[in-house]
Amino acid sequence: MAKGKTTAFFCKECGYESSKWMGQCPGCREWNTLVEEPIVSKSTKGIGYSSTRLVSKAPSKLNEISLEQEERISTNMKELDRVLGGGIVKGSLVLVGGDPGIGKSTLLLQMCKFLSSNNRKILYISGEESLKQIKMRATRMGEMGGELYLLAETNLDTIEATIKQENPELVVIDSIQTMYKEDVSSAPGSVSQVRESTNVLMQIAKGLGVTVFLVGHVTKEGVVAGPRVLEHMVDTVLYFEGEKNAVYRVLRSVKNRFGSTNEIGVFEMVQTGLNEVENPSQYMLNGRPEGASGSVVTCSMEGTRPILLEIQALVCRTNFGLPRRTAAGTDYNRVNLLLAVLEKRLGLSLSECDAYVNITGGIKITEPSLDLGIVMAVVSSYEDRVIDSGTIIFGEVGLAGEVRAVSHAKQRVNEAEKLGFHTCIMPAVSMEGLELPKGMKCIGVKNVFEAIQVLRR
Repeated sequence: MAKGKTTAFFCKECGYESSKWMGQCPGCREWNTLVEEPIVSKSTKGIGYSSTRLVSKAPSKLNEISLEQEERISTNMKELDRVLGGGIVKGSLVLVGGDPGIGKSTLLLQMCKFLSSNNRKILYISGEESLKQIKMRATRMGEMGGELYLLAETNLDTIEATIKQENPELVVIDSIQTMYKEDVSSAPGSVSQVRESTNVLMQIAKGLGVTVFLVGHVTKEGVVAGPRVLEHMVDTVLYFEGEKNAVYRVLRSVKNRFGSTNEIGVFEMVQTGLNEVENPSQYMLNGRPEGASGSVVTCSMEGTRPILLEIQALVCRTNFGLPRRTAAGTDYNRVNLLLAVLEKRLGLSLSECDAYVNITGGIKITEPSLDLGIVMAVVSSYEDRVIDSGTIIFGEVGLAGEVRAVSHAKQRVNEAEKLGFHTCIMPAVSMEGLELPKGMKCIGVKNVFEAIQVLRR
């Protein structure tokens, strides 16, 4: 580092530090991720680098460490508990991200309401709203009581002193991008400030055993703003998804040191806050059209929960030389791949048609088991053939046109039977040893040609 230099370049993805700007980060090999920030000057006084304080704590032998079952704190919100892995772990650091206005603050304030009503001391710290504004939002959710304390502050030194003085069980920081430390000269929300602020809150959570929830802003790419190291430091990363103007919200876990990352929670936005949707399949299928081509019901597994969804496809002749492809709620490239399979294996002239595929309900699903449903919806719209409303379709489609097995076939079929479906088109491999519910007819197919023949009968 050059003598007297007061700034350095930090990578937003991995935190790599450099004295000069480089197009590619040497640490993570990402391009155009280095940003200039002031250098954080830290005093080493008291850290313990003297020869007499090199070892402050003796290491412990692994088989001598006693492991007791950690009691989780229930939030009284089943959907949130499901995503967290069964409840809140004491001393954990949880990051909640999502688009502006999606309901992150509403979700956490509602969680604080339930916890404080059970005689748990909660501290809600906001750097974006005044105390009166938080009170107005809390009043809309209903009566608030118990040990719920509010603080409007952005200085992290003051926040740290308040937490140590009040000693709450849970702290909510809304949001991490508004917090700042006085000894870091850069602006709030910068790489240096977010990294240092998160480090301080992590030490508080682990040292005092206080659970800390962080609200994180997201960029236009949909990832949490600030350095990527932020997601590495926390224990759990949750994303709140959904269309801002739609009523349904999906809480998804992308990292969880204390539970599964495959679970999702479904909520409905109402005037008084967020309502839990305990049976999302029924909600997702409400308003399904009757007797319309291009409409298919499929089943996706989100962790241990089967969710029935409607796939809609619209195929029409293009007015231009270049056909248009649109995918909403699923992977755009995957849809293009499936259209290519239909052209090659079935000889459909889809290169002359526009194709639009939509997953209804504002939910995003990328599970491969949707492949066969997308294929059947596209062919149904292309040939203008109506698929029976009591039929459910799922299966993974390969490049050779084969229909491959999917996991949890039994749970998918049982969920369909509960909602009144009587026919299931699924991979033939998944039918081996499958016990069918009474009144349920399952048709096993080995490739897309056999599946289309079922449609054409």
